Amino acid sequence: MSVEIDLLDGFAVRVDGMRVQDAAWARRDAAAVVKVLALTEGRRLHREQLIERLWPGLDVDAASPRLHKAAHYARRAMDRRDAVALRDEMVSLLPGVTVDIDAAGFERDARAALDAGGVTPAEEVLDRYGATLLPADLYAEWAADSRERLAELREALLRQARRWRDILDEDPLDEEAHVGLMRERARAGDTRAALRQYERLDRTLLRELGVAPGPEASALREQLIRGLEDAGAISAADLGRLEQEIRFCRTPDGITLAYASSGAGPPLVKAANWLTHVDHDWHSPVWRHWLTELSRRHRLIRYDVRGGGLSDWDIPPPTFEDFVSDLETVVDQAGLDRFPLLGISQGAAVAVMYAVRHPERVSRLVLYGGYAQGTAVRARTEEQRRKHELEIDLMRLGWGRDEPTFRQFFTTQFMPGGSKELWDAFNDLQRRTSSPENAARVLEVNGQVDILDVAPRVRAPALVLHARDDRRPPLEQGRLLASVIPNSRFVLLESSNHILLADEPAWSVFLTEVEEFLSD
Repeated sequence: MSVEIDLLDGFAVRVDGMRVQDAAWARRDAAAVVKVLALTEGRRLHREQLIERLWPGLDVDAASPRLHKAAHYARRAMDRRDAVALRDEMVSLLPGVTVDIDAAGFERDARAALDAGGVTPAEEVLDRYGATLLPADLYAEWAADSRERLAELREALLRQARRWRDILDEDPLDEEAHVGLMRERARAGDTRAALRQYERLDRTLLRELGVAPGPEASALREQLIRGLEDAGAISAADLGRLEQEIRFCRTPDGITLAYASSGAGPPLVKAANWLTHVDHDWHSPVWRHWLTELSRRHRLIRYDVRGGGLSDWDIPPPTFEDFVSDLETVVDQAGLDRFPLLGISQGAAVAVMYAVRHPERVSRLVLYGGYAQGTAVRARTEEQRRKHELEIDLMRLGWGRDEPTFRQFFTTQFMPGGSKELWDAFNDLQRRTSSPENAARVLEVNGQVDILDVAPRVRAPALVLHARDDRRPPLEQGRLLASVIPNSRFVLLESSNHILLADEPAWSVFLTEVEEFLSD
């Protein structure tokens, strides 16, 4: 007779190669008795010890009937009278029978691989066994010691096998794993990927612990940068584009805002728009090309709107005035005197209002995909008003769910020309950037925007760009902005995407127009 018991990545029992049906373990106590004994050396425990582990709130007399019932149903499940034996105050699992338990096998083979050393032995053990002990019993106290012991062995094997990604999946703060990935990517010839890994480490440590990377990671970064400089493969501007610095500031009404600085050169300030996360965006295919290209010739300064990204989420209902004040706070905190200002989507109206209030500070104004009137203000029919209200309801009711159907409604509007990968990234971005309630509040504020009376007072030269088939703010709104802002020039972009994609011609046109405008 042969018996196999699986405890890694799920519970299963096989007798002579035939798996005991899951329905046979409908009695949770029966399965628990088998699991506890299988995790115990020798597969036997004193009756009181077993009771203490499974029913710690009961005394021995009260728990004994439960133990006897559990043993009975375990025997029935395995169709063996001696499956769980109670003799002389001891409880045994399959006494006298050779039992193959995968958790015990993993522990034995893991220790042997660690003693042997080398990548191959560790790889073989990791490939042979599951990773998680009894995932259905993650919070069972009786499995805690075994879970911790096996987890430590697995982590040691991962380090020996140099599986740095797996380690970071479990602990993003593991600096050794970050350094290991940096070395791997450098050996593969991708120095820039290695430097981006350092950026991730730096931001993670700053965000979670408020500390900087240690000397090994910092020394490796300097070595990689020197290699690029010696090869003539990097300039000062390129170096600035490889990393960003995240800081925090407080608004007059006590809200914490996150802002980031990247690149080298004269400053360029970007007013916050809906759906940003200064850390996540740096690596996201949705925004990465925007941020790196705008950082190529400028020190780009951007921030997360209150209620989103790394800024405070626990906020009172925001107002348009709050959004303008937040821009003022970030600019003051960054110590800027005079600078060009970029407004995208909702950020365009905020940028216009700031430029009117602070004409001495705004040298030039770049507006893309913006609007002078929000959806509620420009609604002329009952159907248009209902559509605006429906979008707000969609956010409140469905945006926070794991299933992305509700978020996909917005994704197809923001980037209808995107790939499946980009759509997935944008769906994830929506979930990460804000809570459903905060997102709905921002959309309500945006719907009430009306700067038609304010825009004519802009004194700075302005460049207004808009995609021809933009499905968020329509083309008419871009034209309207350009018509009411004095000294403005309008550029029509051949695109249907509200967020321009890296591989579409309109993106190159956008960059060329903006750089020429800012360099005049």
